[in-house]
Amino acid sequence: MSEDHIIVSRDGAVLEIRFNRPAKKNAITNSMYGAVADALEHGAADPGVRAIVFTAAGDFFTAGNDIVDFAAIAAGGNEARQVRHVGRFLERIIAAEKPIVAAVQGHAVGVGTTMLFHCDLVYVAEHARLTTPFVDLGVVPEAASSLTMPARLGHARAFAMLGLGEPLLGRDAVAAGLANAACPAAEVE
Repeated sequence: MSEDHIIVSRDGAVLEIRFNRPAKKNAITNSMYGAVADALEHGAADPGVRAIVFTAAGDFFTAGNDIVDFAAIAAGGNEARQVRHVGRFLERIIAAEKPIVAAVQGHAVGVGTTMLFHCDLVYVAEHARLTTPFVDLGVVPEAASSLTMPARLGHARAFAMLGLGEPLLGRDAVAAGLANAACPAAEVE
């Protein structure tokens, strides 16, 4: 379950939340969102936590939402009775008062990209592709990205990403205003 797919660890005052589902490109399930939201709540409440770092295992930071998991919940059955944790995650990352750092070692899709607009520091692999395929999927962008993306990147670049689905390459993320530094994947963390 999410315990295997989200690893939460502590190094002094730093709380690390690691996406750990590399076989599925770190696609986020409802239970994974729950584990991340719980970790963010814990970090917010613990005075010993001074910063939160998002990292990931494998070639993808995250492929975004696990579409199969979300479709199963939408279709009904036992999964439909579950609390949908994506809202808790979004609320916690948006309202975070402690610094959030993202170490993006690979591709980031959908929420993997939009969550970065709520991070205080972003380090990204030069080869990473940051994409927001909402138009292609026929879904609405999440995480207030229709506001945060233009504010951070400017209207033209944000529209290219949100309206046309154009990727932003990691090596270009610094100049675009999204990342603090782009470096080789092995150096991101």
